[in-house]
Amino acid sequence: MVDNKDMKEELKNTEKKEQVNQEVKSSKDKNTDNKKKKTSSSSKKKKSSGSSELKKKDEEIEKLRYKISEINDKYLRLSAEFDNYRKRTLKEKSDLIKTAGGEVLSDLLPVMDDFERALQAMEKAEDINAVKDGVSLIYNKFKDFIKSKGVVEIDALNQDFDTDMHEALTKIPAPEEKLKGKVVDVIQKGYKIEDKVIRYAKVVVGE
Repeated sequence: MVDNKDMKEELKNTEKKEQVNQEVKSSKDKNTDNKKKKTSSSSKKKKSSGSSELKKKDEEIEKLRYKISEINDKYLRLSAEFDNYRKRTLKEKSDLIKTAGGEVLSDLLPVMDDFERALQAMEKAEDINAVKDGVSLIYNKFKDFIKSKGVVEIDALNQDFDTDMHEALTKIPAPEEKLKGKVVDVIQKGYKIEDKVIRYAKVVVGE
């Protein structure tokens, strides 16, 4: 026959075991829930971090697009300004050439007047020397005029032949030893403005 006391102890032990099992199970469930929560939180953080990086990249791309657009606008404005400047400069240069040409021709008119007066005087003149003096005066006046415009005669006779200033039409035996390689005769005078030759002197060179 089973003792009541033993049965009671056995029931108590069984209850304790069930209680322990329940506690263990509850602890496991809590751990599982905590892991799930941690995993979910980590996943949310990753998603949030990825979304933030994409947003930053989009903002940087937008900034770069704005800068490129700004640079392109500046380039187009500068290009248009330079084109306008180039056209304006060409027009001013063309106008200056026309004006300068007009001024030169205007200054030549008094010389033209002198020639007309000389021609009229030659028709009635009986003294040839007076005519020569008149023509000589006009020539000197014209020479002074071109000199005032910066036109200078190229010195050629008895000078060393210089291809930058002279144009040799022919060569002849030098009349003297010291004239070899030098200009012995000037067929047509040459002229320059400062260092720029506007007409080469046509010369004969001794050899």
